[in-house]
Amino acid sequence: MNESSPILNISIFGVFVLITLFVVIRASRNTKTAADYLAAGRAFTGPQNGIAIAGDYLSAASFLGIAGAIALNGYDGFLYSIGFLVAWLVALLLVAELLRNTGKYTMGDVLSFRMRQRPVRAAAATSTMAVSFFYLLAQMAGAGGLVALLLGITGTGGQSLVIAVVGALMIAYVLIGGMKGTTWVQIIKAVLLIAGAGIMTLWVLGMYKFNLSSLLGAAVENAPKAGEKLLGPGLAYGKNGTTKLDFLSLALALVLGTAGLPHILMRFYTVPTAKEARRSVVWAIWLIGIFYLFTLVLGYGAGALVGPDAINKAPGKANSAAPLLALELGGPILLGLIAAVAFATILAVVAGLTITASASFAHDIYANIIKKGKEEDKDSEVKVARITAIVIGLVSIGGGIIANGQNIAFLVALAFAVAASANLPTILYSLFWKRFNTSGALWSIYGGLIVTITLIVLSPAVSGQPTSMFKNADFALFPLSNPGIVSIPVAFLLGYVGTILSKEKADPVKQAEMEVRSLTGAGAEKAIAH
Repeated sequence: MNESSPILNISIFGVFVLITLFVVIRASRNTKTAADYLAAGRAFTGPQNGIAIAGDYLSAASFLGIAGAIALNGYDGFLYSIGFLVAWLVALLLVAELLRNTGKYTMGDVLSFRMRQRPVRAAAATSTMAVSFFYLLAQMAGAGGLVALLLGITGTGGQSLVIAVVGALMIAYVLIGGMKGTTWVQIIKAVLLIAGAGIMTLWVLGMYKFNLSSLLGAAVENAPKAGEKLLGPGLAYGKNGTTKLDFLSLALALVLGTAGLPHILMRFYTVPTAKEARRSVVWAIWLIGIFYLFTLVLGYGAGALVGPDAINKAPGKANSAAPLLALELGGPILLGLIAAVAFATILAVVAGLTITASASFAHDIYANIIKKGKEEDKDSEVKVARITAIVIGLVSIGGGIIANGQNIAFLVALAFAVAASANLPTILYSLFWKRFNTSGALWSIYGGLIVTITLIVLSPAVSGQPTSMFKNADFALFPLSNPGIVSIPVAFLLGYVGTILSKEKADPVKQAEMEVRSLTGAGAEKAIAH
């Protein structure tokens, strides 16, 4: 087996960074107004935005995590892919077009459209920050683990340094390029990732004469412990009633979380019309669907060619399945390319998250709560967004260093659970329920957030298990690792109860305006001509 070569890996990654920085600087020349900085001037076409959505969505967890989960758990690992993909139908049918028509830059625009502005915007910004922070932690932790594998840096000091470098690069992308630069980084990365995965998929299939069943057979032979169980459900989650319920809970959070992820919702504002918003989702669904079919072959391929034992012994465990498969197929050069793509993946996703969180702070909290929505100061909104981006970058570097070594998939599922519980009920109610009012919105956002985070803290994911964050303590009062199955219905219920109990009447004029605008696009934000 060939060894990986750290120098080669670093130089391939360096080339990628130089190219993307050049693109970001080119893209930033036209960034003049807040709409340029926060929504890329609404000038991207549907297909371009669809590719960028795929780039924003296929995170380190979907590339490294899912391939590893399939290599080790077979069928149960593949259900992650299915959850992540089905989720897009919810986004397409219920959210994409309506959001594009109603909002301006952030989720707060839609939620506060017919409510009392300040409390609802504050709530929306809080939940945007919470989801983005959990998601950022996952990506940063992923960066640390990936580097340990590729550059052979095992000491925590070295890994912390790498996390700091990733953070610094991401701050640079967001400061220089704004949404436009970030979108181009995501487009480049999506093309590289899907092409790289596609080449490896064809390569693996070619080794088994393009016969999928002989590939699956080889994977079963190479996994003496699991054997035939790799090909059926239940290997990871079928142990008892609790694990099955946990699986259902995870699936719910994945399927309903996507339509509430603020960095995905924000991508709909970068296109000129609602029709383009729909087109971009269709493009994204195709690209993401094809990519997840690739992960099926890569996962079983890693199981067949590398084997579960070798994967479990590697520094990143499950996350190292795809890089080890690349090393097995094409030696150090292919490994270097795949590693650079995985790095690019992390960079593009953290940049997307950072710009979302900073836009939410600048637009929702600064422009609309502190400045009370006065129009005179457009440049200051961009300035505040840039300052926030630096702060978020520094916080996520610190958090990433602390979270280094945590399970990535768990951190991501946590972000999805918060998005599905705090954001989705509120978005759906404000788009579809006439009576919904400010107090209902606040109940469902804050209630969803508090319930989800409390259940997560009391879950086995945090304490009491050998795989938990705090292995030695045990305050796990809630049996499921993912709270979705409880927290999502509770958040819907809280939104309903908060609305019914409040004396406040919904504003019928605003409600009618929002309905017409969300369904027809009359009065929606226009694209900006330069």
